[in-house]
Amino acid sequence: MSVEENKRLAREAIKILTTGDLDAADALYASDYVNHQHHDPEDSRDLHGVQAMKNFAKEFRQAFPNFHDSIDIQLAEADMVATRFTSMGTHRGAFMGVEPTNRELTWTGHPVCRTTE
Repeated sequence: MSVEENKRLAREAIKILTTGDLDAADALYASDYVNHQHHDPEDSRDLHGVQAMKNFAKEFRQAFPNFHDSIDIQLAEADMVATRFTSMGTHRGAFMGVEPTNRELTWTGHPVCRTTE
């Protein structure tokens, strides 16, 4: 795949949390997908597989129903894509053991993705 196609795929994968289109994960993530991001303070294991990502995204969207993010910058080489994004959402539901605060939160993320054909 081209570097531009890899960047597009990385943007689409990040966008799943914004759109809530969990079915898009089937086309974007490999069956042996692994996410090394720390997701739960009581369970520091990686996410393994597409269904685990969908479950996380569903829980996340329930906690932040108005969540959206923007891509700030992307750098890519060969099959690797680094993306910096800014996210915003109002904490309306319990998430990772934290009860809703009803506050708008803003944060940045820096995932590095590897694409496969």
